[in-house]
Amino acid sequence: MANNNPSEEAHAIRPDLIQLFQSLERTFATTSLGPTRWYLPTLASLVGGTEPLLADQLYLYLISKPYCQSSQQRQALIRRLREALVKLVSIVGVCKPLESILAISKVEREEDRDYSFTRDGWQADEKNHERGMDWLSKIYAQNLEKTVGLFDAHRDFAWISSEITYGLYLSDRQVLDDLDTEIIVLAGIAIQNLPLETKWHIRGARRIGISLEDVKTLMECVRAVGKFMETKLDRLPKVEDVEREV
Repeated sequence: MANNNPSEEAHAIRPDLIQLFQSLERTFATTSLGPTRWYLPTLASLVGGTEPLLADQLYLYLISKPYCQSSQQRQALIRRLREALVKLVSIVGVCKPLESILAISKVEREEDRDYSFTRDGWQADEKNHERGMDWLSKIYAQNLEKTVGLFDAHRDFAWISSEITYGLYLSDRQVLDDLDTEIIVLAGIAIQNLPLETKWHIRGARRIGISLEDVKTLMECVRAVGKFMETKLDRLPKVEDVEREV
């Protein structure tokens, strides 16, 4: 009978990734965002970049930490990682998050598997629309009407934004909160070297209460993962340059 408990030897973490994760953990510890949120922008950057399969290495690193030593704690962790990947579908597409969750699944112990299903029964109804627009309004504030207006000649994209990107994915609060969500979104966009939407979400992160210094640190973490992946990030705005729009 196959052993469902992968051995530490069989699933060792690469030394270069241990070094990267430890560095990101230390950097994020200087923020007021809490000691464990560091893995959210790390995951978003790996998945949105060129290394979605390294999600298993991040998972193995995390379950070695003191706060993930019980099966219950590991199930709570996988719910957070899974929801981050679900939200990233709206930012980077479905294929990379699928590769990531399947990579993690291969190294999970059977007793650690979580079979909850957050979006069972979801419908594109008025409540979904309200949730989406509420979160859009927090991120875009006084810029919302003008931003949505950019798609007047392409209204499919406006509908996708309100009903799917924000309604279905980003406004769901069953597992991740506002700060978690915007950290994931900003990192997932920035790692793709997208200047306009990175600016929008630096601004959005500031609007929901993340400090200027913490947003700068978050962007440093994205750049560190980008450097590790040898991904060019030459179009990203400076956080200070966006501040006047907050």
